[in-house]
Amino acid sequence: MANSANQGAASANSLLVEGIDAGYGSVRALQNVSLRVETGETVALLGTNGNGKSTLMKCILGLLRPTKGRITATIDGVTHELVGKTTEEIVDLGIALVPEGRRLFPKLTVEENLMLGAYRPKARAQIKSNLDFCYTTFSRLAERRTQLAGSMSGGEQQMLALGRALMLSPRILLVDEPSVGLAPILVGRTIDAIKELKDGFKLTVLMAEQNFHQAVRIADRGYVIVHGTIAYEGANTADLNNNDVIRQLYLGT
Repeated sequence: MANSANQGAASANSLLVEGIDAGYGSVRALQNVSLRVETGETVALLGTNGNGKSTLMKCILGLLRPTKGRITATIDGVTHELVGKTTEEIVDLGIALVPEGRRLFPKLTVEENLMLGAYRPKARAQIKSNLDFCYTTFSRLAERRTQLAGSMSGGEQQMLALGRALMLSPRILLVDEPSVGLAPILVGRTIDAIKELKDGFKLTVLMAEQNFHQAVRIADRGYVIVHGTIAYEGANTADLNNNDVIRQLYLGT
C-alpha cells in the first residue's frame, strides 16, 4: 500500500551509530555500541530485558546523551549529527519513536492521540492523507476514533501507538519492544503491521525486540545486544537463525 504524501521518503534515509557509550549515573548501560540501518531496511536489535535496547533508542532520539561516540542520520539525502540535538530537533528531522509501553494519552480519544503525532511542521500538510492511511491500515482505529485510548485493548493501543508515530510523516521509524504486554496472537499481528507500514511509507526501521522468532519474520538482518555490547551482527536472517549466541539466548541449546 503506497502513500503518495510520502514518496519523498524514497531518497536516502539511514542511521549510523558509532562506538556509543551511555549510562545512568555510575551505571554503564552501553559500551562501544555500533550499528547501521541502511535506506529501506528493517533491522532488528535483539536482546533480552535489561541488555540496553531501550537505552540505545533513547540515545538516538536525544532522550539520553551518550558519553562517547557518534550518531548520524541521513534524512532525504542530508546527513545530520544527532548527538547534542534536542529530542524536538531530532523528531523534526523525521525520526519517530514508538516507545515501549505505548505511552498514549488514555483520556484522549483515538483521533486526538493520532493528531498529536502530527505536530512536526512538515507533517501538517499531510494530515489528511496520513490519517486516511492509518484508518485504512488499522480499520479498528477508524471504527473507534471517538473512543478513549485508555479503554482499548493492549493490541488496539499498540496499533494506535504505531499510527501516532506515522502521523509524524517519518523517514526513520524506531520501534521499541512492540510485543511487550501482548497476547501471542496479537504479537504476530503487530509485527505484520510494522512491515505493512514500513512498505507503505517507504520507511527505514530499527526495531528493538526480545521476541526473536517474530522479529526475524520481517527483519532484513539484525544485531544481538548482550550486557550493553553488540555480541553478534547477522548479515541476514539465515545468519541469525544459525548463530550460537541466538541458540543460547532464545532457543535453549
